[in-house]
Amino acid sequence: MGYYKEKTEGRTEKKTKRGYFLSSLSGLAAGAVIMMAAGPQISGINESGSGADAQTSGQASAETVSYDVNSDVTDAVDKTSDAIVGVTNLQAAAQNGLYQESAGNSEETEQEAGTGSGVIYKKDGGDAYVVTNNHVVEGADQVEITLADGTKKEAEVLGEDVWTDLAVLKVDGKGIETIAEFGDSSVLKSGEPVIAIGNPLGEQFSGSVTTGVISGTERSIPIDVNEDGTADWQSEVIQTDAAINPGNSGGALINSQGQVIGINSMKIAQEATEGIGLAIPINSAQPIINDLESNGEVERPALGVALLDLTSLPQQYQQQLNLPEDRTTGAVVQSVEPGSAAESAGMEELDVITGVDDEEITSMSELRQYVYTNKTIGDNINVTIIRDGKEEQLTLTLDRGEQL
Repeated sequence: MGYYKEKTEGRTEKKTKRGYFLSSLSGLAAGAVIMMAAGPQISGINESGSGADAQTSGQASAETVSYDVNSDVTDAVDKTSDAIVGVTNLQAAAQNGLYQESAGNSEETEQEAGTGSGVIYKKDGGDAYVVTNNHVVEGADQVEITLADGTKKEAEVLGEDVWTDLAVLKVDGKGIETIAEFGDSSVLKSGEPVIAIGNPLGEQFSGSVTTGVISGTERSIPIDVNEDGTADWQSEVIQTDAAINPGNSGGALINSQGQVIGINSMKIAQEATEGIGLAIPINSAQPIINDLESNGEVERPALGVALLDLTSLPQQYQQQLNLPEDRTTGAVVQSVEPGSAAESAGMEELDVITGVDDEEITSMSELRQYVYTNKTIGDNINVTIIRDGKEEQLTLTLDRGEQL
C-alpha cells in the first residue's frame, strides 16, 4: 500500500506540474489582452492623480464648494449696519501732563477719553443726526464719529440727558446714505430674536454683530445718576442675552426686520451679570431724541425741592421728624427752592412726601419717575406730606426746573 501510494503521488506530481504550466500560459495570454484593452483608462487615471497609486499614497483631492448664506439675521444686518457709527470722546490734555491755561506756553492736544457707538437716525438737508448715550460723550471737548467705511467726521453735540442716558449729535451728511429705521418697542415679546450692532473695544472691532433674544420687556433698573450711593431714577429697559460689551454703548438693538427697537447702554447694565444686556426702548427714547435735537435739552416739570430718601436718614434723625411708627418710607424735603411751585404751595423743609395723586411714594426715585413720566409743565399735582406727625394735602402747579 505504501509503495502504491508513492507511485501514485509521483504520477500526480508530474501531471500537476504540466497543468500549472499550461494554466500559466493561458493566464499570461489573457492578462496581456486585458492590459491592452484597459491601458488607456489606467494611464488616464494615473495621469489625473486619482487612481490606485494616488489613493495608496493618500493624495486624494478635495472638492471646493462655495455656498452663499442668507438669513433674516444677515438681511437685517445688511439693512442697518452702515447706519451704526463709532463715537469717540476727545478731551483736551496738555503735553507732558502740564495744563497751564493762563501761561499760554503749554501745547494742548486732544486725547481719546472714551469710545462708544451711535445710530444715524435722520438726514435733513446737508446734515445727519446721530443718537448715542450721554455717558459716551459726557465731558467731551470734541466728539468724532467714524462711519462704517472708516471715514471720520467731527460731530456737534446738540443735547444730552443724564436721566435717560441719551445724547444727540449732528454731523456733515456728505457720504452718508444709510439711515436706520425705528421700530415699535411696545410690541416686543420675550423670546423674540434680536441683534446688537456696535463697536465693542473701539474701532478694532467696529461693526460687530451679536445675536440673542428678548429676555424681558419693561424691566425697571435703579440708576444712581450722581453716584452718591442712592438711586435717583428708575430706568425702563429691554433685557436681552445678546452680548453687549464696553464700546457697544449707544449702538443699536434691532429686530429681525432690521428696525432699531432699542439703544444699548453699558452704563445701565454695569452692575448686571454675564448674559444680561440692557437697552433703552426706542419708544421711550424717541421723545427725548426729539427734544434734544430741537431744544438741546429735555424740558421737564419740577416741584422745586431737594430730596433725600427717608430710609437713608440715621434713626435719630428720623425720630426728630415725629413720624407715625408705621411710616418707614418716603422722600424727605431737604430744601425748597425760592419762587418754586413747592414754595408757592406752602411746602417746607423736613416735610416727608408719602404720596402724589393716588400713588404711594416710598422714595425720591419713585417721585421723580411719576412726575417725569405722567406730568408736564403747567399740570397740577396733589402731594401728600407728613408734617409734625400730621398728614396734609398740598396742590402744586408744576414749573419747569433743573431739579425735582
